[in-house]
Amino acid sequence: MKKSTRAARSRRHYRVRQKVNGNNTRPRLCVFRSLNHIYAQVIDDSQGHTLVSASSLDAEIKSDSKGKSKTGRAEMVGSLLAKRATDKKIGLVAFDRGGFKYHGRVKALADAARKGGLKF
Repeated sequence: MKKSTRAARSRRHYRVRQKVNGNNTRPRLCVFRSLNHIYAQVIDDSQGHTLVSASSLDAEIKSDSKGKSKTGRAEMVGSLLAKRATDKKIGLVAFDRGGFKYHGRVKALADAARKGGLKF
């Protein structure tokens, strides 16, 4: 019987979360990739608070993303997230790929966040 891809991603995400944890000195950068959009959050797991978030649905990105590929929009989300995080004096994060493979849109977001000043 074929396993669903959503269940497989859930198992991979569980394995990743066993190793990656965010705290106040090094919060977790969590990525979620849907079919058409990408979302990223910087989370302090010790308090359970989202410190910074960005997505391809943000007004700052949505207006500029017309005609761009999904990977291009993911780069824009990564750079916006890095800008918002550095404004809140967050420079060091732990990257949580959310059970997704580290290529394509997830990699583009991570590279843009690194270029924007985040270290992980």
